[in-house]
Amino acid sequence: MAFYSFLFFFLSLLVNTLSVSSTVNDPRTFIVHVQRDAKPSIFPTHQHWYESALSSLSADTYELEGGGGGGNRIIHTYSNVFHGFSVKLSTLDAKKLEEFNGVLGVIPEQVRHVQTTRSPEFLGLISSDSAGLLKESDYGSDLVIGVIDTGIWPERKSFDDRDLSPVPAKWKGECVAGRDFPATSCNRKLIGARYFSSGYEATNGKMNESTEFRSPRDSDGHGTHTASIAAGRYVFPASTLGYARGVAAGMAPKARLAAYKVCWASGCYDADILAAFDAAVADGVHVISLSVGGVVVPYNLDAIAIAAFAANDAGIFVSASAGNGGPGGLTVTNVAPWVTNVGAGTIDRDFPADVKLGNGKIIPGVSIYGGPALAPRRLYPLIYAGSEGSDGYSSSLCLEGSLNPKYVQGKIVMCDRGVNSRAAKGEVVKKAGGIGMIIANGVFDGEGLVADCHVLPATAIGASAGDEIRKYISAASKSKSPPTATILFRGTRLNVRPAPVVASFSARGPNPETPEILKPDIIAPGLNILAAWPDGVGPSGLPSDNRKTEFNILSGTSMACPHVSGLGALLKAAHPGWSPAAIRSALMTTAYTVDNRGQIMMDESTGNSSTVMDFGAGHVHPQKAMDPGLIYDLTSNDYVDFLCNSNYTTKNIRVVTRKYSDCSRAKRAGHVGNLNYPSLSAVFQQYGKHKLSTHFIRMVTNVGDPNSVYNVIVKPTRGMVVTVEPEKLAFRRVGQKLNFLVRVHAEAIKLSPGSSVVKSGSIVWSDGKHEVRSPIVVTMQEPL
Repeated sequence: MAFYSFLFFFLSLLVNTLSVSSTVNDPRTFIVHVQRDAKPSIFPTHQHWYESALSSLSADTYELEGGGGGGNRIIHTYSNVFHGFSVKLSTLDAKKLEEFNGVLGVIPEQVRHVQTTRSPEFLGLISSDSAGLLKESDYGSDLVIGVIDTGIWPERKSFDDRDLSPVPAKWKGECVAGRDFPATSCNRKLIGARYFSSGYEATNGKMNESTEFRSPRDSDGHGTHTASIAAGRYVFPASTLGYARGVAAGMAPKARLAAYKVCWASGCYDADILAAFDAAVADGVHVISLSVGGVVVPYNLDAIAIAAFAANDAGIFVSASAGNGGPGGLTVTNVAPWVTNVGAGTIDRDFPADVKLGNGKIIPGVSIYGGPALAPRRLYPLIYAGSEGSDGYSSSLCLEGSLNPKYVQGKIVMCDRGVNSRAAKGEVVKKAGGIGMIIANGVFDGEGLVADCHVLPATAIGASAGDEIRKYISAASKSKSPPTATILFRGTRLNVRPAPVVASFSARGPNPETPEILKPDIIAPGLNILAAWPDGVGPSGLPSDNRKTEFNILSGTSMACPHVSGLGALLKAAHPGWSPAAIRSALMTTAYTVDNRGQIMMDESTGNSSTVMDFGAGHVHPQKAMDPGLIYDLTSNDYVDFLCNSNYTTKNIRVVTRKYSDCSRAKRAGHVGNLNYPSLSAVFQQYGKHKLSTHFIRMVTNVGDPNSVYNVIVKPTRGMVVTVEPEKLAFRRVGQKLNFLVRVHAEAIKLSPGSSVVKSGSIVWSDGKHEVRSPIVVTMQEPL
């Protein structure tokens, strides 16, 4: 296992050990994976077999859930993504169960968390385009996107079914009724809705139905937002508190939606996520959109990776958010190579709200505030909360109860970003009598700015601007002119340059589990995205916010993921025969890495150029993806070989793939980096060596013109020699496959123990019409 992977796995194992060792007899939820063909004939169903196995465990454990020894503690059973069940057990009983005949694996449950008027236009998806992707795919008309999230608010205009044809005949899903969600909530647009709460309630007890809906109805807003980004209808006029006025539209406006609600007040539980995947595969979705993430663990212990493999095996394109742990490295999640992993970029629109200081200096910021503005041409007293509060730390963050109204009343208060939500800080300032708020990034956040729907006049500024304002406050406080400021709200600005920019929060590589597979795969719009929003939640998301808005503006890789989900549906509609790997390949090899100034995309957190570890193959380019020329295709057997070469055991591979594996062929075929992926990543451990080399074998399929000749263009970086054999690929027909070999030679460099450096280049196959681009990444490590 490579150095990064080993380090991350060791840390994860350590954390899990620390959290479990002291509670070895406390019950928690486990996912139990069993052999489909191992059920003894004496049991009429798998359920009876499962119950019999559980009844043989300790009596104390068996009474944990059921009350009285005969209770049924099974939370969900699964029969599509794999055969098995979820159950609450002590850790000791989980270990016993793992030894039973027919049990392939017992996986500890993880808790996951959820991670537009202009983005279609920014991406080139214009409705009047007579020959573009929207036209070619009929706007995704007969494709079904399954959104696994917080549910949906079905009454929104984004989910109207006007002029849509009948529900596709192959659809097997249903509209599950529940609280405030009759079965009639579905229509020809929202064709399915289900909810899964048993896993959540197994850990947290009975849900509070005064604050949550026991139904597919969305009480959070996140699921409604992501569903409308993927497939919302055209809605005009659309705006949030007067910002971002225009036509709202999802990526695939005619695609059908199926909502699978798995996220509740305390998170999204693996048992419920698996049940949603299980249902989605059976229902017949074509795309699964998952804006949910968690920690990275080996694939055989990752419920999402296991479920996504089965979905991929069924021909379903799975798109998942990369996570919001940026700008630090090794933060990317959902890293399985059969999942398309999406980071976040900006679009060419922002919402400037600048700070004007008493010394005349203007500090740039962003905000979405639609309430009464501050008095024009008036400056207000300005304080830094960390200097005026109770203990310095909690007051600097403007945590609940930390601000003294005596110091805050009638003033603009600067708070540091972190711990509580940005909108919650505004509520704390407002309750203490503050007139306005400035939120300053910390050093880790850098200069990346996120606009929020605040409950008082407020704006967000970068880390260096925060330092500047603190210095101003300190200097002015010692002078005869006390510190003052105001906030200037400038509305919506379009055609911003540079764009796209890699969002500061977007999770970055390298891939902690398999550094030989570059993640994220691509980036898509994820900053300040306007999309549908439920009635029951204010735009700030705070319980005290009673404002209503049909649309809201949110940021996160959660918003980037459904952009790619919708594009996946359009590509599947335009190319029904394409596999999920072919769709991902088309998106990756046509992605771009330069902004609207013609320069390498900028990293928002630093203001410097971004790298492949930030954006993967680049930013999606939908129109080019429709006609990529060549694709890198993959089958389930290729992924089995990949797991073999990653040193997974036969049993662990079967847990992930449900397939018996003979790894001898895979080992002969090469190394883990030889998966036929559209990007190429090599990891060299120097160990004092001077010359380092490896090779990649790739196969491309012609999906362009029948008779076409592609020549290779190699763009290596300094200290790296890349050769490709052959240098020319001549195709005679569509569908023809040809192989090529890439050799990479690198010179060792001086590194301190435990450090690493990343070099990147690219290879481009061009026939004069298509440019099929693959990033090449070389990581040089000096082990400890």
